[in-house]
Amino acid sequence: MADIYQTGVITTLHLLGDKGTRVIEEELEKYSRKIRTSLLIPATYADYQKPAMKNIMSLLSEVNYINQVLIVLGKAREEDFLKVKREIREYPYRITVLWLEHPQVKMLIKELEDADLYVGPDGKGRAVWFGVGLLLGQGETDVIALHDSDILTYSHTMLSRLIYPVVNPHIGFEFSKGFYARFSHKIHGRVTRLFLIPLVRALKTITGGHPFLDYLDSFRYPLAGEFAMKADLARVIRIPGDWGLEVGILSEVYRNVAIKRIVQVELCQRYDHKHQPLSKEDPNAGLHKMAVDIAVNLLRNLSARGVIVNEGRLLTLRTTYLRIAEDMIARFHADAMINALEFDRHEEELAVETFANALRIACEQFLEDPLAIPLTPNWSRITSVFPDYLDRLMKAVVEANN
Repeated sequence: MADIYQTGVITTLHLLGDKGTRVIEEELEKYSRKIRTSLLIPATYADYQKPAMKNIMSLLSEVNYINQVLIVLGKAREEDFLKVKREIREYPYRITVLWLEHPQVKMLIKELEDADLYVGPDGKGRAVWFGVGLLLGQGETDVIALHDSDILTYSHTMLSRLIYPVVNPHIGFEFSKGFYARFSHKIHGRVTRLFLIPLVRALKTITGGHPFLDYLDSFRYPLAGEFAMKADLARVIRIPGDWGLEVGILSEVYRNVAIKRIVQVELCQRYDHKHQPLSKEDPNAGLHKMAVDIAVNLLRNLSARGVIVNEGRLLTLRTTYLRIAEDMIARFHADAMINALEFDRHEEELAVETFANALRIACEQFLEDPLAIPLTPNWSRITSVFPDYLDRLMKAVVEANN
């Protein structure tokens, strides 16, 4: 984003040319002798088959500072898993596949459900949670990094920049969050720029401000799917099991880490991945569903921090959000014009209308049950209930991968 300003309460590390890439990768190779980093990639089998994932796997062959790559594979049949297992042997680095539909893994999931331990619906949240658990159980990881499987503009320098602030012992960060500009022939990232950011600012307006909202508003791209953290932090945070994953993790990091140990880092000049449908007519799908889950998660987190969130405030929130979101459309229109990018005003207005409806649904869900935060338990709790749980998970994965 070509600036050097430190705005908000979070330290921001900028991308100022490409001179530093070679230097930090050399440093990472040196640090990797003592500080082990694992990369977790959640992927459905359909995503694994696509060119984006193939390109990611190929480019990771150039990386010498990662201990292992863990693919958490979901929505895959046995023949799909066997095909993935054969293909990963072509790559010259350590790869482990955690197949979520493996019979033994499904039995482990049922064991938790029978004990009334929430593990979330089948989706990204559950995949990330199990992947983190496996890495902790192995005991061979000091830093856990995560990014999505559908990045179209991937380069291994994105990974090096993401993990560097956490791996470098002379900087001292515990959690690193990626950010970037999302655009192609037009500006993307509708849920971030037309929903979450206006919603956070609307909440700041009606509540008079709160440190947690200032924290969220400091992130350039709070819904980015790329982050890295110390393994000790991964052990104690809880992970949302729905589309509120990114906001929920930021909330857990805020709860467990000092602000000065949290950083956001610019990963690349431009980022693109697959685009979810808006699903204007269906609040249970696409970006519509994502916005509902994000808003419910945010409202429950605010309430848990002592902010009064009642029916009157929520009515005001909806009108305040709508005004701020409409103002944001005008800002992004000007931004698109000066950069000669396409801009469909009607499409942007439809998105805001959809997100306003999502906010209405989220407010209703919150008022109906303010306490039902869909967070999986942290791994410290799981191992206190089932001391051998991670050992059994590792055994299932090892047997499946052999």
